[in-house]
Amino acid sequence: MARLLDALGADEGLTRYVGGAVRDELLDLPVNDVDLATRLRPAEVVERLEAAKIRAVPTGIDHGTITAVSNGHAVEVTSLRRDVTTDGRRATVAFTDDWQEDAARRDFTINALSADPETGEVFDYFRGIEDLTTRRVRFIGDPYERIAEDHLRILRFFRFHARFGEGEPDADALGACTARANDLMALSRERIADELLKLLSVPDPTPTIRIMLDRSILRPVLPEITGESADCLRALVDAERDAGIDAQPLRRLSALLPRDPRIAEQIAVRLKLSTRGRKRLACSTTPDLEINAQALAYYVGRECATDRLLLAGNSKAAAELLSWEPIRLPVGGGDLIKRGLQPGPIVAKTLRMVERRWVEAGFPDDAELDQIVAQALAAVTE
Repeated sequence: MARLLDALGADEGLTRYVGGAVRDELLDLPVNDVDLATRLRPAEVVERLEAAKIRAVPTGIDHGTITAVSNGHAVEVTSLRRDVTTDGRRATVAFTDDWQEDAARRDFTINALSADPETGEVFDYFRGIEDLTTRRVRFIGDPYERIAEDHLRILRFFRFHARFGEGEPDADALGACTARANDLMALSRERIADELLKLLSVPDPTPTIRIMLDRSILRPVLPEITGESADCLRALVDAERDAGIDAQPLRRLSALLPRDPRIAEQIAVRLKLSTRGRKRLACSTTPDLEINAQALAYYVGRECATDRLLLAGNSKAAAELLSWEPIRLPVGGGDLIKRGLQPGPIVAKTLRMVERRWVEAGFPDDAELDQIVAQALAAVTE
């Protein structure tokens, strides 16, 4: 990092830490991603990085962002900018030398902080430190204008409130988000899904989700999620904690959906989730089979079984699956033929019978399994 900061003139006041890294450092939270803002224009950033033998990747050069890659670490470096035009989804920007002008285009006061890498001095133009202290998430300026610039800020407001806020949300922000909820319909479903899953990843999103549902924030894009869904999410979060199982945003999304795999898959397609994500939602919203936890895991996989058990409030059984390793039936069709069964459809039918009885018996091996096979063979050859 020192080499990167030297290359970008941090000692001359040209480059600062910005955004989440400054916020999280002030909150004594782990800093995972470091972003830099600089008075340098993108072309000069590239020139300085290359001179310092630091790889420069133009990941968002039209908006002034260069990714600097050094010693396997990637840091986004963005030239100071101001918005020229916005349409609710994207902005046209112009570059500036004014730190406050750049900070003013950010969404919330707690995200508009910057810090001098040399002295550690924090620059706070919109009372962001005060809001951090009082745990309040507040838009910079008029919330309606900020939402008009980027409609995704509606969901971002609730995500940041869930993570950093305490008590009731900022009244002005909440009023604007409620009034402009229909603006979410103009966003791509991928952006909505990404932001919603981030929200569901916080330790306990339930109070915030309840506010969103009470205010009909999600109704324009996810009408299937109703007010009762918050109770299901509350039960799931409690079950995850009781079981000592890490939170999974897709599992929590399942808690908000009807217990209908067809509807869940339709929603997954609408949100353009991955094939794996669509399958997981469909599986976890399928009504439970009346079988024990290990048998359920055998048939649908440990991940889906864990989801279903936690969604059903069975945290003890879900915890037991943490140490369960997937297992395969030790016999196959060839073994049945060797024991005298004639080749043909009867082999598959008999194998399914053996498997069902083997699972019901708790996955025995050796003598007990041999007995199950003998009984199945006897049953089909009578």
